[in-house]
Amino acid sequence: MSMKTIYAPWRIDYILGPKPDACVFCLPKDTSEDEKRCVLHRAEHCFVIMNIFPYSNGHLMVTPYRHVSHITELTSAENHEIMDYVQHCAFILQQVFKPQGINIGMNIGEAAGAGIKEHLHFHLVPRWNGDHSFMAIISETRVLPEHLRSTYARLQPYFTNLQHQR
Repeated sequence: MSMKTIYAPWRIDYILGPKPDACVFCLPKDTSEDEKRCVLHRAEHCFVIMNIFPYSNGHLMVTPYRHVSHITELTSAENHEIMDYVQHCAFILQQVFKPQGINIGMNIGEAAGAGIKEHLHFHLVPRWNGDHSFMAIISETRVLPEHLRSTYARLQPYFTNLQHQR
């Protein structure tokens, strides 16, 4: 059996590109860059954004607008709305991607694995049996079968419909 190479050239932008000085989760009030930033939905206390360096296609994050680093810092209204949107996102992911499972969680603090520890965010990661676990374990590689912009285009109508239902 010969070794196969999988290319992910889009990752080079992250690896070599400039790292922002500002928090990537502190959104401007202006929504003109939402599509570029992969923001799918804005609610009153939180927003839904795609992970632009995802573990799996459809990897979403639900994030409060307020720059807080710990779940205990959320107000009751923020907490309730975030959980409502975690539930909405799980439903939408089920409709769009039909995953066999969904990982939902947050990492609080660097020791827990938080990549951006300063601004709390929930992750929702669709999963399929045998999806890419061997890749991550054996070769520290992730395989994404769909381009990020295509995933955004598939998900966006569901969030537009969600907004009209409120």
